[in-house]
Amino acid sequence: MRSPKECLDQARLYGILDLGYVEADEVETVTRALLSGGVDLLQLRAKGWEQSRILELGRRIRPLCGEAGVPFIVNDYSPVAIELEADGLHLGQDDGSYSEARAEVGAGMFLGRSTHSPDQARQALADGFDYIGFGPLFPTPTKAGRPGIGIQSVELVEREVGEKIPVFCIGGIRRDNLPVVIEAGASRAVIVSDLLKAVDVAGAVREARAGLTAG
Repeated sequence: MRSPKECLDQARLYGILDLGYVEADEVETVTRALLSGGVDLLQLRAKGWEQSRILELGRRIRPLCGEAGVPFIVNDYSPVAIELEADGLHLGQDDGSYSEARAEVGAGMFLGRSTHSPDQARQALADGFDYIGFGPLFPTPTKAGRPGIGIQSVELVEREVGEKIPVFCIGGIRRDNLPVVIEAGASRAVIVSDLLKAVDVAGAVREARAGLTAG
């Protein structure tokens, strides 16, 4: 059985269970659909939620990821990640340093960083992060009001950073524009609303995976 770090290194499609799109009473159903469709990683994102509530929901999701052999990642909250024995913790640009996070979670948990420019991507690599998200490439309802950074730097970041750690392009990526992202040089992607809002979530995941594999 592959270790969580090996799963990360081989991952192509990064799924996010974003509670901005998923009702609390649907988390197990949607999680199972994401996992059965074939996401390689699954993050729990709950912006603005109380940590106790995130922990409660995480306890329902964590075992499902374990059964599927898919690494479970917590967004932002290191205490929640530690309590749930998550495989990974994802941090935004304003969520503290690598050294601070590593001191909190220990050596066993991988750490990801959101980056929005080639310089930030290079810095995350230099700091020691295990992977990065790069974007948002396009405007996205997940980050309302934030303009997309475009696809012009994807190939550069893939070449300079992606040869050393996984680079997951993110932000407004859908099944219908995924070929454009791949053509720009991406090999991995995070897709959020297009999967979570699909009538057939598992089918949407399979379609996205097929697009990445074809790329």
